[in-house]
Amino acid sequence: MSDPDGLGWLLDAASGARLEDLPDLAAAAMARFGARDVVTYVVDYRQTCLVALSRRGGGPVDPLLLDATVAGRAYTTLSSQEASSEDGFRLWLPIFNGADRLGVIEVSFDDAPTDAQRAQAIGASRLLAEMLSSRRAHGDAVELARRLQPMLLAGEMAWSILPPLTLVADQVSVAGVLEPSYEVGGDSFDYALNGDRLHVALFDAVGHGIGASSLSGLTMSAYRNARRCGLDLLDTARSIDEAIRAQARPADFVTAILAELDVTNGVYRRASAGHPGELLVRDGKVIKSLTAPTGLPLGLSQVLDRATTVDEESLQPGDAIVIYSDGLVDARTEAGEVFGLDRLADFVVRAFADALPAAETMRKLARAVVEYAGDQLGDDATAVLIRWRSEATML
Repeated sequence: MSDPDGLGWLLDAASGARLEDLPDLAAAAMARFGARDVVTYVVDYRQTCLVALSRRGGGPVDPLLLDATVAGRAYTTLSSQEASSEDGFRLWLPIFNGADRLGVIEVSFDDAPTDAQRAQAIGASRLLAEMLSSRRAHGDAVELARRLQPMLLAGEMAWSILPPLTLVADQVSVAGVLEPSYEVGGDSFDYALNGDRLHVALFDAVGHGIGASSLSGLTMSAYRNARRCGLDLLDTARSIDEAIRAQARPADFVTAILAELDVTNGVYRRASAGHPGELLVRDGKVIKSLTAPTGLPLGLSQVLDRATTVDEESLQPGDAIVIYSDGLVDARTEAGEVFGLDRLADFVVRAFADALPAAETMRKLARAVVEYAGDQLGDDATAVLIRWRSEATML
């Protein structure tokens, strides 16, 4: 029997629920308007498959590959998918908060749903996304489901400090990726959109394992503190440098891109602290690499008295910036051939030709690099894509 107030029921029922109860409550809400079977999936850390978080109406469910299933298409395109068969009708609805993709919910009906039932199912999936996002730190249910193998401590430390992988706003989108997912060490990135200014940073701490993760965590905290104190890029670089020299080991250092984008006029200001220069993409083509470095790696100011400088680039509507770590372009085959900057540029050009959303571009880039290296990355491979005033990739 259809209940048009399933969403209101879900809001009330979830008010004091545990994190792990939310998918079953969403399924119960959908049952009130005619759903027969509901499966909630979350994406694994490597973004290769969807893993069942909860199922109401049946037994265990195998993971679903993102690149080979209808459910995967719902996730990668952020669009509803559907199919009918002899045993009923299925909807696959993406679970996302803004543009941060969490997973997919599969909803089965005995017959083709009415427009009202579709609307209720979409509303319940959106509400579930909001609840999972706001409460995922209250328990481990989502984290445990996303792990297809044990995560090393260095990876735990790295992921704990990252922002959501995707940001979409009226005039700008940001998407990041970090590999290898379970063993990462020294790479990290951050962003914040405050008013008309987008702040972005990518860090690559020297070394591997727990030591590199600890240094990366210190750097990230110093960066956020400087940003929230209102420091400009040069003073931010100085503040991070001082923190590393005061708290880390004498030989520790971090390469970095520190950047700001005025989203109203496209002015991109950045400093490269010993880091590879970003790629500038215009009209679907990589037109240049930005100047690098413009200063020493952070933590090495005592070695050489060389001031960091800030460069400025005026973006055009639709332009994109690709920030990457050297581990990405240095990924190599068993025979020793590196992925390289040319392959990175070629990949970006193809992704733009296919009009992929920013988040999907980064997901596919991570998979391409990992496959190129035979699933044996020697260093962290990290990238951040910024797109300014690009209607094709806002979602």
